[in-house]
Amino acid sequence: MKASDYFRPETSALLLIDHQVGTMQLIKNLPLAQVRRHTLALAKLARLLAMPVVLTSSQEDRFQGSLMPELAELLPDEYAARIKRQGIANAWDDPAFVEAVRATGRTDLVMAGVTTDVCMVFPAISALDEGFRVQVVLDAGGSPFEMSEQMAQQRMAAAGVVLTTTITAFAELVGDWTRGDGKPQALLFEDVLGPVLAPR
Repeated sequence: MKASDYFRPETSALLLIDHQVGTMQLIKNLPLAQVRRHTLALAKLARLLAMPVVLTSSQEDRFQGSLMPELAELLPDEYAARIKRQGIANAWDDPAFVEAVRATGRTDLVMAGVTTDVCMVFPAISALDEGFRVQVVLDAGGSPFEMSEQMAQQRMAAAGVVLTTTITAFAELVGDWTRGDGKPQALLFEDVLGPVLAPR
């Protein structure tokens, strides 16, 4: 991978798929609190770096429930404009979602979704097939079973999706920790690394 291939804020959009209060209870391969922190950290980073964000949910009136309330607080406009799908498993099959993504004008998509094995794997590959560059942030999502998580990761990687983590996505997008008066670095240490640095 050449330096020119790195994702940059000016060319990237953040897509958060189905981070709903009910659906997130299905995550068992990672601590739920960690997934929540990482998801919100990505949303905050996108705001700091002026990256467009597209939110989508599925069947909010059923088990899945509403999107994380913190997303409504952090991104009120994006939350209000969220694409509410009615049962479409692959968000990329929803014309409204694809239109919202294309409207960002960005060619690089940083994506995270719940669950990886259903709601993330398919739109990641579909977006890649349509010419977007795609990275999936694995620790801002998860699956009910370790095997289904592994198979989804393998399928995405085989298709050419770049698999990454919150810390690596931060470093790649920020590039220079002095950007934005150092606020992205402070965000990383407070929201992502904070629990790791806390005394035991």
